[in-house]
Amino acid sequence: MISLVLVDDHALLLDGLRGMFEAQDGIEIAGTAGDSAGALELVARARPDVLLLDVSIVGAPVTETVAAVRRISPQTRIVVLSMQDDPRLVTELIALGVSGYLLKSAGWEELLAAVRMPRGHEDRLLLSVSRRSLLELGGSAAAPPGPLSKRETEILMLTAAGLSNIQIGSKLGLTEATVKRHLHNVFGKLGAASRIEAVNRAKELRLIPAGTRPRPG
Repeated sequence: MISLVLVDDHALLLDGLRGMFEAQDGIEIAGTAGDSAGALELVARARPDVLLLDVSIVGAPVTETVAAVRRISPQTRIVVLSMQDDPRLVTELIALGVSGYLLKSAGWEELLAAVRMPRGHEDRLLLSVSRRSLLELGGSAAAPPGPLSKRETEILMLTAAGLSNIQIGSKLGLTEATVKRHLHNVFGKLGAASRIEAVNRAKELRLIPAGTRPRPG
């Protein structure tokens, strides 16, 4: 029996997925969650065989959530569902150890195959992305980091100072969602999977001054 946790912030989609998987032999739903905090709590408690995770999860960025799941429950296979055909994000998530990355336009059989992947095949990876993304994946690892915009640099420096997304947004007059979007772009440009890694990488590359802290006010 495969134990499965479903995570998506869209209740209708979550209910639909739950109904389809519950109709399958050999799969049991260990629980559902609508945000990253709920996902981590559920994974820690249920230790599922598979986590089906929406890429646009509410809360922490998907890369941070995946990294946390890998620490909490290393045996849990993570399959990411996404509307984003983004080779850079796919590369980041593969490096973090996901077992699958499927666009939401993928067919039911592909999704079911990703969940049913047999034990002992952890080295296999199921991708359902565009041909363009597949072609770009091969060269993405060797690509140098892209330059940070002025706004991205400001946000990263405030991140280095320990401010939360909400605090950064308040300081710069941005919404929390906008701050998260900028940080996602920064993670992609730097090949980072977390805020700390992004800050350290930017300092190594001298994209932000080492040891410099933004002035208050």
